[in-house]
Amino acid sequence: MSIRSSDEDETVIGTSYLPSQQGEDCPLIPLDMGLRDVLEALPEAIYTTDANGLITFYNKAAAALWGVKPKIGESEFCGSWKLYWPDGTPLPHDQCPMAIALKDRRPVRGLEAIAERPDGTRVRFLAYPSPIFDAAGALIGAVNMLVDLTDQTAADDAALRHDAIVESSDDAIVAKDLNGTIITWNPGAQRLFGYTPEEAIGKPIAMLIPLDRQNEEPGILKRIRQGERIEHYETIRRRKDGSLVEISLAVSPVRNREGRIIGAAKIARDITERRQAEAQRSLLIREMDHRMKNLFTLANSVISLSARSVTTASELATAVSARLTALAKAHALTIPNGFSSEQATTLHTLIQTIFAPYVTDGDNSQPRAVVTGPDITIAGNAVTSFALLLHEFATNAAKYGALSLPEGFVDISCSEDAGVFTLAWCERNGPIIEREPDSAGFGTLLAKSTVRGQLRGELTREWKSEGLAIRLVFGRSSVHPQ
Repeated sequence: MSIRSSDEDETVIGTSYLPSQQGEDCPLIPLDMGLRDVLEALPEAIYTTDANGLITFYNKAAAALWGVKPKIGESEFCGSWKLYWPDGTPLPHDQCPMAIALKDRRPVRGLEAIAERPDGTRVRFLAYPSPIFDAAGALIGAVNMLVDLTDQTAADDAALRHDAIVESSDDAIVAKDLNGTIITWNPGAQRLFGYTPEEAIGKPIAMLIPLDRQNEEPGILKRIRQGERIEHYETIRRRKDGSLVEISLAVSPVRNREGRIIGAAKIARDITERRQAEAQRSLLIREMDHRMKNLFTLANSVISLSARSVTTASELATAVSARLTALAKAHALTIPNGFSSEQATTLHTLIQTIFAPYVTDGDNSQPRAVVTGPDITIAGNAVTSFALLLHEFATNAAKYGALSLPEGFVDISCSEDAGVFTLAWCERNGPIIEREPDSAGFGTLLAKSTVRGQLRGELTREWKSEGLAIRLVFGRSSVHPQ
């Protein structure tokens, strides 16, 4: 029997499961075995119906898409268990694409629908039903091809996820062709470089490259054409406002479906904060190295100078330990909140710290030093030297002077005139001083290296019978530069 489709092209189907004429009681004739084999071999879902929409044939691909095997001559319009429109609303079988093609006696091309299988899974598909007419023009049935969109759905979902990641990324993500022309520009790129997508897309990527680095782009494009990936390339780029920004750059080739490289994708990350952190860490390391060297130098000096004023190892150990302990207490004043940058302290606070060990015991404890006059701030880098100097004054007073007797004390008066600060140290109620010591002790040697060297000041001693008087003069700027 000769039949034709709506396109007027004659097709010989031979014996088939289509009715030989319209009507519900028309006999069904089996398909030609050759044609049946062809339809079974096709990867797409194929099925046929009679003029009333009863399924007369389906191949294995159709059964796999539906997840069920419909009954020949009983199932209508489509073999799926349930149908839905793309928006998820139910689609009755008698309103599906095949039903429309039979009712309107016209082909339906690429109408999308969703088939639900008995196990609950859903498959998006495109339907291409075409009515079939006999030689006399009578409708005798229809054939439908269903195109499974599962792979495309997965690709679309992946593309949506990719787009969401690109759009929400804090990094600048830019695509360019092999001529260096920008073709995509995400919000991260706008934040980093200052250009809107309208200002950037279609423009050469070279607009981001400083003049002294223009030779970088040709080299990058050459490596991309060769299929190379560029990882963690650190460089400098120019923003819209002309400012420069340090970035870490990763560049990958972009290929089309045939595998041919058609461009490059760039991810640029602002590394300004990282570089600042690295610089700060380097500064801290250098500062720590400097301080450690200073501490070792100071410790050596304390040992060397202490050795000149003692006669036994025990005396040396005691003197060095006391001096280093005083330095530790003074140093603690410079870092009141744990490990942080070195802080300043005040002269009065430093004196109170140095004299704390000499406060008399008991309920009527009295300070051993009375400080009067204006205070002065001492910067962190001068605290150590000042503390060591005051400690030597207090130690000598405890050994030989006013602090060696319970009723002795030290009167410390401060004054300032035109940026010159004067500290007057006067010991009272100590042992009577009969004469000036014959040899210079640690304090004298320290005065030469610290007062004159670091403080750029002067120190004088007067050995009065009622007690030692020390006068220390130095400039304010030497202990707390503005």
